[in-house]
Formats: sequence, structure tokens, C-alpha cells
Amino acid sequence: MSQISSQQAQNASKGVEWLARMGYSAKGLVYVVVGGLATMAALGGGGGQTTGTKGAVAKIGSEPFGQVLLVIMAIGLAGYVAWQLVQAIKDPEHMGHGGGALIKRGAFLISAVIYATLAVYAVSLLVGSGGGGSSKDSMTAKLMSHPGGVWAVAAIGIIIIGVGISQFMRAYKKKFQKAWSTSHMRPFELTWATRIARFGLGARGVVFLITGGFLVIAAWQTNPNKATGLDGALDTLARQSYGQWLLGVMALGLICYGLFCFINAVYRQIDP
Repeated sequence: MSQISSQQAQNASKGVEWLARMGYSAKGLVYVVVGGLATMAALGGGGGQTTGTKGAVAKIGSEPFGQVLLVIMAIGLAGYVAWQLVQAIKDPEHMGHGGGALIKRGAFLISAVIYATLAVYAVSLLVGSGGGGSSKDSMTAKLMSHPGGVWAVAAIGIIIIGVGISQFMRAYKKKFQKAWSTSHMRPFELTWATRIARFGLGARGVVFLITGGFLVIAAWQTNPNKATGLDGALDTLARQSYGQWLLGVMALGLICYGLFCFINAVYRQIDP
């Protein structure tokens, strides 16, 4: 009986692992599409535009075999959500219960909510409901309408800025390598995977800094229209001096972040 239970637990663990790897792949595809569209916009190519993750999912769905791709995307994102919940609740990486560890595990929960929303959006496109949803500024406005809402928006902005700084630290200290099965990587694979990861994490860090900064400004000015997401962060860069160059570099960085997700899908140690 115990052998059967052990086998069932092992099978369930293996299932979560494959869902997680599918999830990293789905997340990687989203960021590669975001970066690819931004690259075309920076180069002035037709069809190029700055967009967020929802725009990328919609773009994927509009391609040939888009319905099939959306099904795979929805399953993959659901898998990523499941893995984030496992990381938050079961703590498979043994982060512990210290202050820093609890913050990281809380971030996994927030990430699970965000990507669950994206998975639901993919499903809504499949069933033809359009998946409108609330824009970031309208959600910010709703939050601000409640007592203490302005302070909550400011706090969220500061947290996002902190996450952005943590992305830079992960890139600088190469902390991501600890989660990889480096023994299965050849030297040149590890070298290039590390370069891609550092560039991608740096680009994502910039996006978080801009997004968090705008939320703080929105709270300071009590103006929810100041809030922005990934697409707004890219638009902000594009409007600066040498905006096309900045957008191009950021676009390549986001593509690298997508590739980093693919690397995680293959080499990350996943032990639910």
C-alpha cells in the first residue's frame, strides 16, 4: 500500500514538473513575442508595436493555427501558475520562514495571480469573449477610490521598484545559476545561457522600475491615468531622446528574458 502511495506521489510530482516546464516555455514565448514586436517598432518595420503580455497572447492567437497555439498557451500558463503556487506553499527550494524568504514566497503568489489572469485571457480569446478585462489605470482608479487606496497604490509601486532592483541583483550575482542543473550543461551552453539570462533580467528590471515609478507618481498626483504596464514602459522609452535605440535595446533584452524562460524550461531543477 505504501509503495502504491509513493508511486502516486512520484507521478503527481512528475506531472507538476512537466506543467512547470510547459509554463516556463509559454512564458518565454510571450516575452519573445513582446520583444519581437517592439524590435520591429524600433526598426520601423510594418506590424511592429509596443505591447504588453496580453497583447502578445492576442498576437499569438491571430497567427495561423492560432487557436491551437492558444490552447497550448493556456495549458502552459496554467502549469506555470501551479508551479508558482507550489513554490509559495510547499517551499521546495527550502527558502524557510525568514522575512526575506516570506517576501519571495509572497512574490510567487502574486506571480501566480498575474499569470492566472493571463491564462484566463487566453481562454477568453478561445471562446470568443474578447477578454477585455480592466486596464491597469482603471484598476488603479478602483483601488484609489477606497479608503487608504492611494497609500496602497504607492506601496505597490515601491514593491515593484524593489522587485526591479532584485532583478538587477539576480543578474549581477548570477543567482539564477543555483536553480540550474549546470552539470548537464556544456561550458559554452552555461556561458551563453548566463549572458542571455543577465541581459534579460536587466531588461526586465528596467521595466519594473518604470512601472513601479509610474504607480508611485499616480499615487502622488492622485491620478490613476499615470499608471502603466509593460506596454507603457516601452512607450516611455520610445519617447525619450534616442528612443528608437533605447526601445531596440530593451526589445532585445525582453527577447533574452524569453530565452531565459526557455532555458529554465530545459535546465531548471524542479522538485515539487
